[in-house]
Amino acid sequence: MNATKGAARPGSTMIGSPVGPLLLVARDGALTGLYLNERAPAKVLVAIDNDGGPGDADAAVLAAAARQLGEYFDGQRKVFDLPLALGGTSFQRIVWDALLGIGYGETVSYGQLADQIGRPTAARAVGLANGRNPVSIIVPCHRVVGSDGGLTGYGGGLNTKRRLLDLERQLITG
Repeated sequence: MNATKGAARPGSTMIGSPVGPLLLVARDGALTGLYLNERAPAKVLVAIDNDGGPGDADAAVLAAAARQLGEYFDGQRKVFDLPLALGGTSFQRIVWDALLGIGYGETVSYGQLADQIGRPTAARAVGLANGRNPVSIIVPCHRVVGSDGGLTGYGGGLNTKRRLLDLERQLITG
């Protein structure tokens, strides 16, 4: 017997972007995933229902996410307004909530983020949680850098991280 029988399956869509293809995933009317360069975890890919397509609520949030991402890449949007449903541990969700507070074009270090959440010795754990962010770009994990300001780890690759930060900085200073 299928353990997920009766459970809502996520809807998804693939869109193009200046940083490569983006896989958007929604469930129950909320965005649950945004994966760069086809780097979605296998469990997400297995769960996607390719036969029926997204339901109305998922289709609406996927369309809104695609539109808002287009506006972001065109320099017309600095803050996203989408319903998000982020799984993860309570610590991961605290880190991801803190990521949402990093302003457009700004960066913070892993240590600074750890301080912000009241866990000053947890910079490494913050980095691990950051790396598990399921909704990249919208939950801006690309805005977290090393203590020296250098680029460190990014699921979409360091070149993509650099391009996202350069896009934001260019639009602020340009």
